[in-house]
Amino acid sequence: MRQKLKKTSKITQLIIDHIKYNFKAYIIVSLIFLIGIVLGVFFINNMTSSQMEELKTYITTFIDSLKNGATINNLELLKKSIGSNLLFTFLMWFIGSTVIGIPIVLGIVAFRGFCLGYTISSSIAILGTGKGILFFATSILLQNIIFIPCMISLSVSGIRLYKSIMKDKRKENIKIEVFRHTIFSLFMLVFLILSSLIETYVSTNLLLLCIQYL
Repeated sequence: MRQKLKKTSKITQLIIDHIKYNFKAYIIVSLIFLIGIVLGVFFINNMTSSQMEELKTYITTFIDSLKNGATINNLELLKKSIGSNLLFTFLMWFIGSTVIGIPIVLGIVAFRGFCLGYTISSSIAILGTGKGILFFATSILLQNIIFIPCMISLSVSGIRLYKSIMKDKRKENIKIEVFRHTIFSLFMLVFLILSSLIETYVSTNLLLLCIQYL
C-alpha cells in the first residue's frame, strides 16, 4: 500500500514539475484553444437561416431516432473512437517531432477548439439553453475532460522538443528529446483510450437516459 502511494506521489510530482517547467507553453496553447472556441461560437452566431435550418434538421433527426428506439453499436463506436484517437496521437507526435510542424500543431488545437465551440453553440441555438447544455453534458463533456488536457499536453511536448533542439542541436540531444516526446505521447495515448471508453460506455448511456428530456 505504501509503495503504491509512493508511486502515485512520484507520478503526481512529475506531472506538477512538467507543468511548472512548461507553464508558459501551456498558457499559450490554452489561449489558442480558447480562441478556437470563440471562433466556433462566432461562426454559429453568423450562420444564415438556411444553414441553421440544415443544422436543426440534423440534430433533431438524431435525437428523434434515439427517442424512437434506435440503438448505438457500442463496439463499432469504440473502434471508431480509439482509431480516431490513435490517428490524432500519431499526427501530434509526428508533426511535433518535425520541429517545423509546431504551427500545424497549434492549428490543430485551434481547430479542435473551433469544433467544440461550434458544437456547444449549435446545441444551445437549436435546443435552447437548458436542453442544449444537457445534450452537451451527456454526450460530449465527459470524454473531453480527458481529451482536452491530453491534446494540450501533446502540443506542449512538441513545443518543448522544438525548444530543446534549438538550444542543443547535437544528434545525441535530438535523439534523447525525440525519445522523451515519444514516451510522453504514448503516455497521453493511454488517457485518450480511456476517453474513448468513457465516450462509448458512459456518455452514450447518459445520453440515452436523458434523451426523453431533449
